[in-house]
Formats: sequence, structure tokens, C-alpha cells
Amino acid sequence: MEHRNAWLSYDEADLAKVEAFAADYKTFITENKTERECAATAVSMARAAGYISIDEARAAGTVLKAGDKVYAECFGKSVILAQVGRRPLEEGLNILGAHIDSPRLDIKQNPLYEASGFALLDTHYYGGIKKYQWVTLPLAIHGVIAKKDGSVVEVNMGEDEGDPVFCVTDLLVHLAQDQLQKKASEVIEGENLDILVGSRPAKAADARQKAAGAQADELDKLAEKEPVKALLLSILAEKYDMTEADFLSSELEVVPAGAARDCGFDKSMVIGYGHDDRVCAYPSLIAQLEASDLEKTGVCILVDKEEIGSVGATGMTSMFFENTIAEIMDLAGQAGDLPLRRCLANSSMLSSDVSAGLDPSYASAFETKNAAYLGRGVVFNKFTGSRGKSGSNDANAEYMACIRAIMEKGDAAFQTAELGKVDVGGGGTIAYILAKYGMNVIDCGVAVLNMHAPWEVVDKADLYETLKAYRAFLKWA
Repeated sequence: MEHRNAWLSYDEADLAKVEAFAADYKTFITENKTERECAATAVSMARAAGYISIDEARAAGTVLKAGDKVYAECFGKSVILAQVGRRPLEEGLNILGAHIDSPRLDIKQNPLYEASGFALLDTHYYGGIKKYQWVTLPLAIHGVIAKKDGSVVEVNMGEDEGDPVFCVTDLLVHLAQDQLQKKASEVIEGENLDILVGSRPAKAADARQKAAGAQADELDKLAEKEPVKALLLSILAEKYDMTEADFLSSELEVVPAGAARDCGFDKSMVIGYGHDDRVCAYPSLIAQLEASDLEKTGVCILVDKEEIGSVGATGMTSMFFENTIAEIMDLAGQAGDLPLRRCLANSSMLSSDVSAGLDPSYASAFETKNAAYLGRGVVFNKFTGSRGKSGSNDANAEYMACIRAIMEKGDAAFQTAELGKVDVGGGGTIAYILAKYGMNVIDCGVAVLNMHAPWEVVDKADLYETLKAYRAFLKWA
């Protein structure tokens, strides 16, 4: 059983739609490289589409009815959007759930040091990465610095043409005889993923010119022992009005610098940072914002912390989702613990997450009959997990049959896959977390090459077919 390449079914009008959606997506992932940025953009787009916050609805005494649109956010890192359908909430929701965090390097709370005439920032990697892939790349720093006075400064350095970039250094090949004998997992150690951020030493006048008061005096003294670090701190003081102690209350993420771009002579693919999982989050968001006149209430979840186990207040295992649905039911006059339980159990969900695309350079890791191929449409993974399906949500056959019918109705090209050969590896998503409510859940997303690498590759046709699939699901599930 082989699925046809989606490109072969497109006419000129279809090709124009594929390219237009890919262009919008490239802009989104170029401008939104962290969970905070994705969440903020999602809220902005939602408000432009007529959504209001649950807090605003409650303050106004709004009684939610069919067609009303509300959202909730959690610490600026996770967002839930809901459009109320015609049927009672107790009859269930149609849910698209994706994550907006991606593997990266996080700057530590006490990161800055000087060594051998260089200033560096110490990092702790986030998510599952091949550490050797992160060296000698142009890197950018995104995030926030929270001050003791309650103010928050946004940081985005390394993306604009005139910005400096940063990098993790590597040993020159001429001296790497011992290094090259190590296993790939040990070639670059986690503690050595430090970011090179400066090399110019400060003079006393340099520090005093960029800082003021007691901070300037401190930098003067520091310049005598650690002049490169002193100059860097004076630059940070001038640009962000921060002290070294402000690193303690910062969240600074190191990501690949640069824009997502077309890949291949035929421009059929997109190479960019963070396809996992923004290549599913973006079409989920667009499908939710475009939806209208829904039979069942449509919900889009954009959640944080999936790459480290969905933990914490902004992860899928928190009460944020359940509390938000309870609030919506209350605003709709359908509150109660039992109605909430019925609502969740009667729901259907697409766990919108990426799948491993078959790479001919590493074909031995895949079982070709049950692998995801780029260009053949959205991918359904009935189960994920590892070894004997450990840690997996295994979707029901009846639900898969329902999904097949919906894809056919929505004219969405789709394929099914497993995550590589049996016993080769494995992975998981947020699917099993939502399945605990007794709802039907299946993983559904885009095939990706180089998953979890700084630069990943997806196919434009798969991106467009995923949008069509998510539209169809919200309308007919």
C-alpha cells in the first residue's frame, strides 16, 4: 500500500496556495523562535480574529454562545483557543494540540565568565539534541530579563542584519586526533556548550561611559582583573539597563540565527529552526482562526515544555487545560464536575506533532512500508513510544477509521507511519496525557528530516495538506 505524492495532484491554483501558505509559515518561524514569542504572536492573531480572553469575558458578564471565541494563556508560554460550537459542551470538543517549545541552549542563571581573553556565557541544553550539531553555527539570543522593580526587558539579538551573532567554538581538526576517537555523544560535552560573546578588554573609561553610579564603580574594579567581562557587562548595562545579578531572573534562549528559507533547486522544501513542532502548531493555529459555524466546540492548544516531558505549569501535564475548559463551561452556563468529565471523555483530539521522515542516507533506521515520506501528505502515527510501544498512546481502530473518512471528506492527502524500525529508538508526544481523560487521540503531523537538529527540513506540500487535514477535523470530527 503506497500513498501518492501530493505534488502530483496539484493544479496551478493549488500550487499558488501551497506557496502562499509556505511563505506565511516561513515568516512565522523566522520571527518566533521561542515559546514566549509563539504564544504572544498567537494571542495577537487571535485577538485580530475576534477572540477575547476568558478574563475579559468573565469581567463583562458574557454568557458564551455558539460562535463565540475565547482564549487563555499561561505565563505567556502556553495558549488555549476555543470557538464555541452549536452542540452542548458536554458532548465533547474537537481538539488540535501542538507544542511551541523546541530544542535549544538555555543560558544559565550565573553564566558570565572570562577565560583566556574571551567572555563566554555558560549554557544548559534543553531537550534531546546531538550536542555536536550546535558548534560553529551563527547563534542568536532570544528571551526576557525580569528586573526587581517588576519590569521585563525583551531580548532579541542576532537576527537583524546589523546584529552581532554568537557561537559555540570547536577544536580545529589539526589538533583533534583524540577528540575524533570519542563516541558522537561525547565529542562535545554538555558543559562545553558555552557561547562566545566577546574578546575586547575594557579600559576604565569604557566601563564608566556605558554604566552609571555604583555600577560604574564596580565595573572599574572588575576591569582591572577581568577586562573583557567588564566591557561586556557595560554593554549590557547600556543596552538593557541590566546588571550581572539580573541574569538570575532571566530566561535567555540560544537558537540558530537566521531566517527559514526554501530548500532545493525546486524550492519544494523549507529549511529552518523549530519545525518540531511549529510546523504543526502554525497550521493548527490557522485552522482554528479560520474555523466558523462549528458543530462541536473547536479548541487549539499551543503548549510549552513538551521537549522535556510536558512538565511544569506551562506543560501539558499541568491543570491549565482542564481549568480552562472548566472556565469555558462555566461561562457557557454548563458548569459542573460531571459535565466537565463528560465533555473531556467525549472529545476527539489530533496530537499535532511531527513524524520522522524517511531519509535515504539513513534508510536502515526505517521500515519502508511503515515510514513517513516527504511530499505524501500529513502523517498519522497510530502509536509512538519505544520498544514494545512503551509510553505510547495507541489509538483505537474505530477512531482511525473515523479519521480516514474525515480526511477523504476534506480532500487531505495522508499517510501512516511508525517512528523508525522496531527497537531502533522511539519517542513520545502529548497524546497520552490527553488520552487519560478517556478521549480519542491520535498523533498527526508533518514528516521532518534532521529532527531536533538546529536546521530541520519539511516539505511544502505536507505543510499545506496538514492545514487541510486540521480544517477538516475541526469541521467534521
